[in-house]
Amino acid sequence: MNALPAVRVSNRGAARLRGGHVWVYRSDLVSADRIPPGALVQVVDPKGKPLGTALYSSSSQIAIRLVSTRAVEDLATLIRERIRNAIAYRKMVVRHTDAYRLIFSEGDFLPGLIVDRYNDVLSLQILTQAMDSEPARQAALAELQDQLRPGGIIERVDARVRELEQLPTREPGLIAGEKSSTTFTMNGIKFHYAGLEGQKTGSFLDQRENYAAAAQYAHGEALDVFCYQGGFALHLAPKCSAVTGVDSSRPALEVADQNAALNGREIEWIEANAFDLLKDYSAAGRQYDTIVLDPPAFAKTRKNLDTALRGYKELNLRAFKMLRPGGILATCTCSYHVGQSDFLSTISEAAVDAHRTVRILEVRSQAKDHPALLNVPETSYLKCLICHVSG
Repeated sequence: MNALPAVRVSNRGAARLRGGHVWVYRSDLVSADRIPPGALVQVVDPKGKPLGTALYSSSSQIAIRLVSTRAVEDLATLIRERIRNAIAYRKMVVRHTDAYRLIFSEGDFLPGLIVDRYNDVLSLQILTQAMDSEPARQAALAELQDQLRPGGIIERVDARVRELEQLPTREPGLIAGEKSSTTFTMNGIKFHYAGLEGQKTGSFLDQRENYAAAAQYAHGEALDVFCYQGGFALHLAPKCSAVTGVDSSRPALEVADQNAALNGREIEWIEANAFDLLKDYSAAGRQYDTIVLDPPAFAKTRKNLDTALRGYKELNLRAFKMLRPGGILATCTCSYHVGQSDFLSTISEAAVDAHRTVRILEVRSQAKDHPALLNVPETSYLKCLICHVSG
């Protein structure tokens, strides 16, 4: 381990690592002289005692991402081993699908690497300097190909994160194999996947288990708000007499319609601003038996928290008013900065203002293929509440 450059952290940074977190912020670095971007480094406390091996970023506010409390000398070997471990973990926890998150960055001890599997196509995203190095990229690609033999590997690009990490500009594209599109199955429902289109890595796999959970209680007329490509709507359809999906993205709704056709389902798709539509529908007295709210992250930073909570309250207030007695509300937030208690309090306030009595059926999180680390709360971000509404 002595061959690695050393980064000295403050007592606060050392305590954070000893407490099980894997990040040290730049403000807690004591010295990191002449450390190259993306280097594998030895982390030491103020007295020089080793704390482990980490990936170093020269630009991010998260300067240190710990990969092991032990000595690591070969990052490529470590990456290949961690990918094999991630695949083994999915064999244990993934059911009823051929699409799931294969590698979840810190959740799989590979900070800055995200890989999703869609049947025979893999979608890869790199978000840190170390993982973007050529040896790390090649190790990841080689192990993925050796283990899974995919028809193709797509690289997705988050331009904002790459800019923050001062990484070179990359265009999304096919980086291995020949396939960039396929169809995949979740909970017995088929979906189209076009690897170079759509949001995130191409779909919202973190909701897969919540789709099935909401469908257990769904009935009557259903409204899926922020439906994107129809994940919830298609799961509700077998249980409901009518389903309407709402989204502001026409391209997303076009894919949703293709997904409905793929499954032989008749679903009404509406292109609209969700806030405006719910306001109009509520004022008009429209009623539903099942409503799903799955908005994008309203609080991307902590300074947006109050505004986000007001947005969540408004959406849920409208939904409560529009539900018939005995109705089901599945309501979600994917904002890490909106904690579980904040979210529950906001839903509670909305229920009181709507004069509804609410039973909690299930409190849920992201699917198990998006593992959350006990001592790294940032890896737990999705909250999903399924409610029975009376009164």
